[in-house]
Amino acid sequence: MTPSLPLFQARWLLLPSALLGLLVSFGHSTVEASEAAKGYLLVCNKGSQSLSIVDPAGGDIVATVPEEGITGHEVAASADGRQAFVPIYGNAGVGSPGTDGRLIRVIDLAKHEVTGTVDLGQGERPHCAVVGPRDGLLYVTTELAQSVTVIDPVTLRVLATIPTGQAESHMLAITKDGKRGYTANVGPGSMSVLDLEARKLVTVIPVSGQIQRISLSVDDRQVFTADQTAPRLAVIDTATNGISGWIDLPSPGYGTAPTPDGRWLLVALNRINQVAFVDLKTRKCARVLDVPKAPQEIVISPDGAQAYVSCDASRQVAVIDLPAQKLARLINTGPGTDGLAWARRAD
Repeated sequence: MTPSLPLFQARWLLLPSALLGLLVSFGHSTVEASEAAKGYLLVCNKGSQSLSIVDPAGGDIVATVPEEGITGHEVAASADGRQAFVPIYGNAGVGSPGTDGRLIRVIDLAKHEVTGTVDLGQGERPHCAVVGPRDGLLYVTTELAQSVTVIDPVTLRVLATIPTGQAESHMLAITKDGKRGYTANVGPGSMSVLDLEARKLVTVIPVSGQIQRISLSVDDRQVFTADQTAPRLAVIDTATNGISGWIDLPSPGYGTAPTPDGRWLLVALNRINQVAFVDLKTRKCARVLDVPKAPQEIVISPDGAQAYVSCDASRQVAVIDLPAQKLARLINTGPGTDGLAWARRAD
């Protein structure tokens, strides 16, 4: 005789298929929520000179911290998720007249307050901050000095400067081994390649009349930067330090970010209020999504489930469901929503 099933197992098998589907969906939602609960989304609000700390699971703002300076455009989180670093750039856009920032604010993400400051000693327009993946040092583009400044995030001492050889070195990307850095030099339309170990300039790569933003492929073999004079992305081969090709877009791009699986590159199309999905196998734009006005920067959650897009003119961050490739929801943040970073939860 076949043994009977335990009562709870038999009842499970008798559940209607629709209800089973709901339970499976609930299980997926729980997994996604738990992944989102592992970190915070940091959002720079240029219009209010503040940093929003957002719980991505529900889209709630945990705190909004005044930066005590005018104005921070970008933010980076420490490796342990305890601190955020906000360079105080100034009150103008890149290449435009205005105030020249000289400070970098250190924000305690648990206390929700500024707890330290790096003073560069003169106006240098510090902009993009990146924590070195190997050495844990803080690398900050300092545009007016045509350099990247290296800072000890514990002592807040300036350790060195690395020349970029170009004006308006606005954004920075660093390889996973921490050996190479790449800056997008906006006005000159070039990209600088830096040896971060030797702290020297390797070469300058001419790209276009003007470029914006920069990102590395997941395998660090390619660098992407957006041409501002034509609707296309430049693809730079990191082995040869030369342009290996171009990716056509519906409109000039801005911020970019690759998905963790290396399949897609998301591109903010800030002039037409869309985000493009570029297939990196074919180097073709596969589809676009509508988002709120003036998308700027893109950050992807470590699990690859969601992309967050800052939308400057809308006071919002657009949340994109990456597996479904659709807009999931909007998070209300602050005026001039711009720089984004993911911070792991320290608690």
